[in-house]
Amino acid sequence: QVQLVESGGGLVQAGGSLRLSCAASGRTFRMYAMAWFRQAPDKEREFVAASSRSGVVTSNSDSVKGRFTISRDNAKNTVYLQMNSLKPEDTAVYYCAAAAGSLATRVDHSYAYWGQGTQVTVSS
Repeated sequence: QVQLVESGGGLVQAGGSLRLSCAASGRTFRMYAMAWFRQAPDKEREFVAASSRSGVVTSNSDSVKGRFTISRDNAKNTVYLQMNSLKPEDTAVYYCAAAAGSLATRVDHSYAYWGQGTQVTVSS
């Protein structure tokens, strides 16, 4: 089992940057594909980015491509989401998730483990 704890959210002006972190418990972090999802008020949960187990293969949604970067440090059991050029429409609760296996899938029900979320608010 994996426990995930996100941090790094906050309030930022449009055009600014934030880096989210997700710390995972356990010694098998490297065996999990990791992803970030987000959910804005009154909207469905949305895929943001995913990383394969090794971090070599990543995937980003079209809405964040070129602005957000997912990375992971398997030695630190941590996955990151670097968010640049933030827009008000990026405002949401951001969740990290873990899936047993290697694929950087965009499908949320492939992920068995979820963090509690961290709020990101982008002001205009």
